Amino acid sequence: MFYALILVTVFLTSLLSGIVGMAGGMILMAVLVSLSSVAGAMILHGAVQATANGSRAWFLRQHLRSDILPNYAAGAGIAVAVFMMIAFVPEPGVVLVLVGLFPWFARLSKRLKGLDVLKPLTAISCGVVVTAAQLLAGASGPLLDVFYHNTPLTRHEIVANKAVTQTLGHFIKILYYGFFIGVAVQFDIWLIAIAMTIAVAGTRAGTMVLEKWSDAQFQKVSQIIILTIATLCFIQGIRLLLA
Repeated sequence: MFYALILVTVFLTSLLSGIVGMAGGMILMAVLVSLSSVAGAMILHGAVQATANGSRAWFLRQHLRSDILPNYAAGAGIAVAVFMMIAFVPEPGVVLVLVGLFPWFARLSKRLKGLDVLKPLTAISCGVVVTAAQLLAGASGPLLDVFYHNTPLTRHEIVANKAVTQTLGHFIKILYYGFFIGVAVQFDIWLIAIAMTIAVAGTRAGTMVLEKWSDAQFQKVSQIIILTIATLCFIQGIRLLLA
C-alpha cells in the first residue's frame, strides 16, 4: 500500500507537470517528505523528477533554445559550490514551508521588471537562485517561473526550457544528497526504477493535454493549480514546525 501510494502519486504529479510545466514536483515532494527523511525524499524525488523533466524536454525538444541552459548552468555551479561548503540538510517542516512560499513569491514578483531568462546575467542569477531552492526545498518550479514572466516565449517553449533546467537541478540534488551528504537510499531500487518509468508515462500524457490548450488557458489554469497546492504545503509545513 505504501509503495502503491508513491507510484500513483508519481503518475499523477508527472501528468500535472506535463500539462502546466510545474506543480507536480511540489506535490510529490510534500508526499515524500511526509513518508521518509528529507535526504531520502530528496534522492527519490530527484530521480523521478529528473526522469519526468528529461522526458518532457525530449517530447518538446523542437521548442528548446540554446541560449538559456549554458548561463543557467553557470549559475547552478555557483549555488552548488556554496552548498558544498555548508553541507546543509533542512527539516521537513522547513521544506514544506519553502515549497509553499515560492509560488506566492513568484505571484507577488510578477511586476518586477527585467527578469527575462533570455538575458545572460538574468539566466545566471536564475541558476543560482533556483538551484539553491531545489537543494533547500526539493522543488523550485514556481520560483523558476518568475524568470519567465517577461519573456516572449510560447507555452511550449516555456515548458520545454524549464524542463531542461529542472532536469539539471534534480541531477545536482541527487549528487548532493546521495554522494556529498552521503545518505543511504531508503527506497528499493526496483521501486525507483518503476517510479521513473511511470513518470515518463505521466509526462507524455500531460504533454498531450498541453497540445489542446491555448497560451491563455495555460497561464490561467496553471496559476490557480500552483497557488492552491502551495497554500496546502505551507499550512502543512507550519503544522510540522509547531508540532
